[in-house]
Amino acid sequence: MAEIVVIRHGQTEWSANRRHTSYTDLELTPEGEAQARRAGQRLGGRTFAAVLSSPRRRARRTAELAGLAVTEVVDDLAEWNYGEYEGLTTKQIRVDRPDWSLWADGCPGGEAPEQVGSRLDRVLARARELVADGDVALVGHGHSLRVAGARWIGLPPSGGGLLKLDTATLSVLGFEHAVEPVLTTWNAPG
Repeated sequence: MAEIVVIRHGQTEWSANRRHTSYTDLELTPEGEAQARRAGQRLGGRTFAAVLSSPRRRARRTAELAGLAVTEVVDDLAEWNYGEYEGLTTKQIRVDRPDWSLWADGCPGGEAPEQVGSRLDRVLARARELVADGDVALVGHGHSLRVAGARWIGLPPSGGGLLKLDTATLSVLGFEHAVEPVLTTWNAPG
């Protein structure tokens, strides 16, 4: 049975500094480029019926360096919109909002968890259509892909908070008994 391979983009300056990055379109750092190449090596020549990528340069470049030809750029694969918290770290946000949780509260001027969940549900529905033709790759971002992992196994969007996802890692969404969605692999180093 075909699988859905989830690839988080390589390191950027902001991801290295743990700054929330959604619509700011950053390039990969040299380390991020090396991570993307290693992720491609880890794929070991696996072929994909489709490769869906976020529109952000960091995701598209990761796909390119990993040796993947993007077949669709999908707006719904973009990172969680952090609104007023764009560019800030969780530590900075919690100076004014000590109990703030992205997973419960979302972001002012940005997205609520349910909105991100709806977007990723559409991505997963599209991937399920395409997986009939073979493996599918999703290249995107940390928080949105964590939501995708949670939604795949029937958790609410907040369940993504239970799934750590490092830069340029590979995860696999698969099936048990050809029907039941399962996390086959999660956060495997590239």
